[in-house]
Amino acid sequence: MGLSRSPRSTCRAASLRASTAPGSPTRTDRTADHRRPPPTTANRSDRGDTVKDIDRTAPVVVELETQVHATPATLWRLHTDVDNWPTWNPGIDKAALRGDFAEGSRFDWETSGLSIGSTIAEVVPLRRTVWGGPAHGIEGIHVWTFSPTEDGTRVISQESWSGPPIEANPDGMRAALEASIHAWLDALKAAAEQV
Repeated sequence: MGLSRSPRSTCRAASLRASTAPGSPTRTDRTADHRRPPPTTANRSDRGDTVKDIDRTAPVVVELETQVHATPATLWRLHTDVDNWPTWNPGIDKAALRGDFAEGSRFDWETSGLSIGSTIAEVVPLRRTVWGGPAHGIEGIHVWTFSPTEDGTRVISQESWSGPPIEANPDGMRAALEASIHAWLDALKAAAEQV
């Protein structure tokens, strides 16, 4: 599960984009009436399919983005080198990838005292990754997108959370997930721009 803390916001995207500092991640949460249809495949569905998108019907959905002054290749190297996440992301205590960074591979990691096991569901080199899995009663799906721009790369991090702990406290969990994704994007940006 991509446990990057930030549950689903009930604010509109336009109002959420307004008050962020230049260069910091931008929040683009959506309300229920702005949700897209659920993905055609669902993480751990009854059909046994794997996820290819976040669960847009989950109680918590967060999307943040940032502009990084680095190439997609630089960001990709940092992003897919799971074992070295703790060297540049202070929010991650441990991380270990089992095998290559490829569809079907698993990685185990710890953040804020939580042990998480994630399965990689999609890899589009230099462009997009999707992983997910259950942890502590929470089903998380995390999508990362990297798009080249004139002055570097636009990075979008989207995550959905569902499950009993989320339903019990959606606002608190949303705030936690949003803070985590924001910190992860800030750390990734700082590391990539130092390379």
